[in-house]
Amino acid sequence: MAVAIRLSKAGKTNRPYWRLVVMDSRKQRDGKYIEKLGTYDPLRHELITYDADKYQAWVAKGALCSDSVKRIIKNYAK
Repeated sequence: MAVAIRLSKAGKTNRPYWRLVVMDSRKQRDGKYIEKLGTYDPLRHELITYDADKYQAWVAKGALCSDSVKRIIKNYAK
């Protein structure tokens, strides 16, 4: 099973937000995920919640990050 850390869209019409989730890479974008790592608000350009310990644990286990997640973590995680 190839595990990926990627974004899953949520929210209302004209008020989106993204979840940073760990999921099987073969699943749909908004499909069932293994674990939620945080949320990102694209309108305010900020991470609302983020669990760095869980993120590091999944990367250590071999989970691959999408380019979008890498960019968000680099720019917004403190």
